[in-house]
Amino acid sequence: VQLLASGGGLVQAGGSPRLSCAASGRTFSNYDMGWFRQAPGKEREIVAGIARSGGVTYYADSVKGRFTIPRDNVKNTGYLHMSSLKPEDTAVYYCSAGSFYGRTWSPDGMNYWGKGTEVTVSS
Repeated sequence: VQLLASGGGLVQAGGSPRLSCAASGRTFSNYDMGWFRQAPGKEREIVAGIARSGGVTYYADSVKGRFTIPRDNVKNTGYLHMSSLKPEDTAVYYCSAGSFYGRTWSPDGMNYWGKGTEVTVSS
């Protein structure tokens, strides 16, 4: 499956941008989806994950209550709705698709990755 992430850019602290991840090539609803991010000089980390059916979600503690990860399997698109952004949210955000085996929310099962979209939060 090919993934195309969009929606990043320069955002002021407190802003509420929305990232999109458009999937093509295979049936999107067959895959769990995740959003990961990598800040300069840091390891890639999971931000949020959602099961293929949409019934189960996961959020990193750092974004819990501020981000949501809806998906629309009819439109073959996943989203990351961000709010109350902080400068520490500055990173390149990647969407991914695959399987979060046993709800481990690990990147190991993510077989497909988008190119990433950069989010820069100014204070």
